[in-house]
Amino acid sequence: MEVTIRPDVFRLAQVFTIARGSKSEAQVITAVLKEDGAEGWGECVPYARYGESLESVTAEIAALPESFDRAALQELMSPGAARNAVDCALWDLEAKRAGKRVWELAGLAEPGPLETAYTLSLDTPEAMQASAAANAHRPLLKIKLGTPDDMPRLEAVRAGAPASKIIVDANEGWSAEVYSDLAPHLLRLGVAMVEQPLPAGGDDDLLGLERPVPLCADESVHDRASLAALKGKYDMINIKLDKTGGLTEALALRAEAEAAGFEIMVGCMVGSSLAMAPAVILAQGVAVVDLDGPLLLAEDRGTPLIYDSEGVHPPSRELWG
Repeated sequence: MEVTIRPDVFRLAQVFTIARGSKSEAQVITAVLKEDGAEGWGECVPYARYGESLESVTAEIAALPESFDRAALQELMSPGAARNAVDCALWDLEAKRAGKRVWELAGLAEPGPLETAYTLSLDTPEAMQASAAANAHRPLLKIKLGTPDDMPRLEAVRAGAPASKIIVDANEGWSAEVYSDLAPHLLRLGVAMVEQPLPAGGDDDLLGLERPVPLCADESVHDRASLAALKGKYDMINIKLDKTGGLTEALALRAEAEAAGFEIMVGCMVGSSLAMAPAVILAQGVAVVDLDGPLLLAEDRGTPLIYDSEGVHPPSRELWG
């Protein structure tokens, strides 16, 4: 099997800010696997929060042996961005060689369009209100927060988009006390869920805490090995392919999490339509879909995903799977 690894850069439509910093472009790794005249494509987004970089991910993929399949890959690489790119490329390669779609290979029903969240990046209350107003036609808005002074931002977004459903991503920026203090206001403003309010290493403080607004684990959950530690702290988990290390583990994680009583959110890093494509398959029927990465870009893949009034549509054969 021939493996090609290349970095790709996609300009963002505007600067994107979370509690940990800002960026103006999406830097991704594209993996292309070639075998018997067929090509499989996958994309990952290295994330510094997990100790990943373009260089480290490239080195991980380059170290793979000449021959492997998806089952072997799960043992050859740890969960993370590098394995995600290769795993998704293998799914794409298998689908093309079999003349089938990925969901057929996985034994899943044919997918349809999904309503997805649209993310408002962290900014001043005035700027966030303007952004909310510009996107008030969207049914679901996700707000990036995670600072000591978030209430004015919450109030501003609700004023800008009075009819939209709102979810909040604190990106590990709060404490248990801050969440408890904010909870009545979150309820008043119609916030449906809060994502990762506490640092992943300190979320034992959530044990026994009243959760009037449901909490979703993000940085605290990567693969199935993460699940046991989440009981009693979270109501939902955010599955991202760059954390699970690909669609193979993501499907297994979803099944095990649902059996354990967790609701499911499927999220993404800021990447292109190629990165979102397998996640659209995973996200069928989940509680919250957050696959708006391409909507934040100024440029995308040559055959991008379709986003319209129905939401994000499954990928075409030309894009992936």
